[in-house]
Amino acid sequence: MAADVRERQRALSRDEPLGDLLRELAPQVLGALVRRYGDFTRAEDAVQDALLDAVQTWTGDGVPEHPGAWLRTVATRRYVDQVRADTARRRREVAVVDATPRDALVAPPPDAEPVRDDVLELLFLCCHPALGPSAQVALTLRAVGGLTTAEIATAFLLPEKTMGQRIVRAKQRLREAGARFDLPPEPEQGPRLAVVLHVLYLIFNEGYSASSGPDLRRVDLTRQAIRLTRRLYERLPDSGEAAGLLALMLLTEARGAARTGEDGDLVPLAEQDRTRWDRSAIAEGTALVAHSLATLPLGPYQVQAAIAAVHAEAPSTADTDWPQILALYDLLERLAPGPVVTLNRAVALGMVRGPRAGLDLLGTLESGPLAGHHRLLAVRAHLLEEAGDLPAAAAAWREAARLAGTLPERRHLVRRAARLV
Repeated sequence: MAADVRERQRALSRDEPLGDLLRELAPQVLGALVRRYGDFTRAEDAVQDALLDAVQTWTGDGVPEHPGAWLRTVATRRYVDQVRADTARRRREVAVVDATPRDALVAPPPDAEPVRDDVLELLFLCCHPALGPSAQVALTLRAVGGLTTAEIATAFLLPEKTMGQRIVRAKQRLREAGARFDLPPEPEQGPRLAVVLHVLYLIFNEGYSASSGPDLRRVDLTRQAIRLTRRLYERLPDSGEAAGLLALMLLTEARGAARTGEDGDLVPLAEQDRTRWDRSAIAEGTALVAHSLATLPLGPYQVQAAIAAVHAEAPSTADTDWPQILALYDLLERLAPGPVVTLNRAVALGMVRGPRAGLDLLGTLESGPLAGHHRLLAVRAHLLEEAGDLPAAAAAWREAARLAGTLPERRHLVRRAARLV
C-alpha cells in the first residue's frame, strides 16, 4: 500500500490538473464510503486503490465523462474485494454486498456529482473526542486535506514512521469508539469545530508557506483549504470563527501571486506589487470581516482577518495603519496568546514605537518554542536593520537563511544578508 501511494503521488506531481481533480474527489468518495459502510480504515484503503487505478487509467485513456461516479464505483468494488478477502468475516461480506446497489458494482450512475456532500461529516469524524488533539489534526490532514504522511510528520517535527503509526492508531481508536459518521450533537460541536478550524488553518498555511521543498507555495493546498472552509461556513453561517477563517484565507491568498518573483523567490510584503493582488478576493474577505465583526461572536480568526484586511486596504507599507494593527494584535494576544502572535506583534510594535521596542519584545521569545526558528531570526534581522545595527542584522539574516525550510525563502534571506555586507 505504501509503495502504491508513493507511485500515485509521483504521478500526481507530474500531472497537476489530474492531481487537482483527484484531490478534490478523494474526500468526497471517502465520505460516501464511510457513510455507507461505517468502516473508516477499509474505506480509506479502497479509495487509495481507486486513486491509483484512476492515475493509471486516466493518464492513458483520458478523464471519463463522470469522474466522481467512476471513482466511487471503483472504490466500492475495491471495498467489497477487501471484505471478500477476509474469510473470517463472511457475515460482514454478505451484509456489505447486500447493502450495495447492484448497479454500483457494474457501472457508474448517470449523474456526474454525488447527491450528498459528505466532506464536512468526514471532517467532524476525524475530530472525534475519542482522539487526542494531535491525532485529530493528523488524521484530518491525511484523510481530508490530502497531505502525505511525510508532510504531516514535518509539520509535527516527528519521524514519518512515527506519524504513520499515529494515524493508524487513530483509525483503530475511531473503530473501537464506535464513532458515527454524522454531525456531532450541539453540545459537542463547539470543541470539535475548533479542531476542524485549526486543521483547515494548518492546511492553508502549509500551502501558503510550505514547510520544506523547492517551492514557496502549494496552490493545491490553499485552494482546497479555502474550498473546505467555504463549505463549512455555508453549513454553519452563524459561526463567527468559520466566517473569520474564510476571510483570513481569502485576504491572505489574495497576495499570493505577488508574493513570488519571476524566479519563484520570495517577495516580502513591503516590496510586493500591490496591483497584482486579487481585488475580488479582497472584496469578499473584507465583506466577511465586516459582517462577522458586526453580527457574530468575536474570536481569534476574525481578529486575524481584520489585521489582514488593514494590510489589504493600504496602498503601501508606509501608508498602512500600523497603530490599528498593533491594537488588533493586542486584542489577539488577549484572546489567543502564543509565540507566533507575539512574533507578529513585535513587527507592529517596531513600526509604531521603533525597532528597539520590537527587539525588546522579541527577547521574551528567546527561550520558548520559537527559539532558533528561522522566522524569529528573520524578524530580529529586520528590526536590527531598521535600528541601524547592520553587522548584527547581516548575521541574523544569514542564520535565518541557514535554518529556512524552502529554497525560495533561503535565497531571499541570503540576499538580504548580502545587501548589508
